[in-house]
Amino acid sequence: MSSAVENPFRIVQPSNADWDPAPRIASLLIKPASALCNLDCDYCFYLDREADPYEASRTQIMTEATLERLVEGYLSYSFPNSAFAFQGGEPTLAGLDFFSSLIEFQKRFGRRGQAVSNSIQTNGTLLTPEWCALFRRYHFLVGVSLDGPKEVHDAYRVNKARHGTWNAVTDAIRLLQRERVEFNVLTVVSQANVRRPVELYRFFRNLGVAYLQFIPLVEYRSGGAPEAFTISGDEYGHFLCELFDAWWPERRRVRIRYFDNIAEALAGQKPGTCTMHDSCDSYVVVEHNGDVYPCDFFVETGWKLGNFHTDSWPEMARRARRRQFAAHKREPHPECAVCRFQAICHGGCPNNRHAPNGRFADLDPLCAGYKMIFDKSIAPLTRDLRRLGVIH
Repeated sequence: MSSAVENPFRIVQPSNADWDPAPRIASLLIKPASALCNLDCDYCFYLDREADPYEASRTQIMTEATLERLVEGYLSYSFPNSAFAFQGGEPTLAGLDFFSSLIEFQKRFGRRGQAVSNSIQTNGTLLTPEWCALFRRYHFLVGVSLDGPKEVHDAYRVNKARHGTWNAVTDAIRLLQRERVEFNVLTVVSQANVRRPVELYRFFRNLGVAYLQFIPLVEYRSGGAPEAFTISGDEYGHFLCELFDAWWPERRRVRIRYFDNIAEALAGQKPGTCTMHDSCDSYVVVEHNGDVYPCDFFVETGWKLGNFHTDSWPEMARRARRRQFAAHKREPHPECAVCRFQAICHGGCPNNRHAPNGRFADLDPLCAGYKMIFDKSIAPLTRDLRRLGVIH
């Protein structure tokens, strides 16, 4: 969703200095509280990074001055469409006043006719009616992390006292529903739920959720051994295929992001997920102090693109390091070169490929799963798109 944020009293014309032949930074993934979180999920990759550049920071909450600089600079660079997405850690730890200031800065620095979208991914445990009022009024797209029924969710998603968080999260979902806030659910597919796709689907439908996103959990220890909660490609493929069968009869009423992404690719559009892009350069991560990185999984000193306090957005977009990172997506693997799904998959996720052994050219460990769901879904989705007149 997007809301038009206009200021009729301040119209800024783009200058020649804004011209930039590099791939534009299409959206921001902002970490207003960095890795800070009120939960202690077992599989959190951001909190337990081996090399956290901000571990020694006394505070990891973005200041209002940094927020103002971020909004002013990015709205000027990203005209006419500007996307702000907030994640963590837990982004609501930045506080309600922080997000109220965000809206005021967007109103102040937005140009006439500029479309600004805001989204937030939250664990939901800190939401209140006041949060909901802000989300509803300014059309935030809200994502809530919920892994399924209580025993599934609480297997890994626990608080600092090691207690499960399912009750608090489902209370938050009911609050969002009562307050008429549009939201979706993000589910991490792990060893706790990978064999229960139909049960998960029915659980979410009974909860009244019609927008779903499933993220496969792929984490490795030093040395290349998978973490205990990591799923295999075959497990992921069976999960998606069974989920597809459960969803297909309700496909006009329920949205599942991955299936939408496949349909987008078939229709010749750029899929919403970067995993299916041909290059990794659609968004950047913004840390609490203004540092900018090319990917959520590579917030590491060696991949830093700059800091928007000292570097302009066109400068960071043109950086050789950004181009170098984007090019890793295209590093060939022999299997990808002859795969009939290459034009949709584009080799999968570079983080998945890099995670086991530190090589971007390795095969995505979920490759078998991608092939299974593409083989199952492409034909019926194509027929559906033709019936709807989207493709011919």
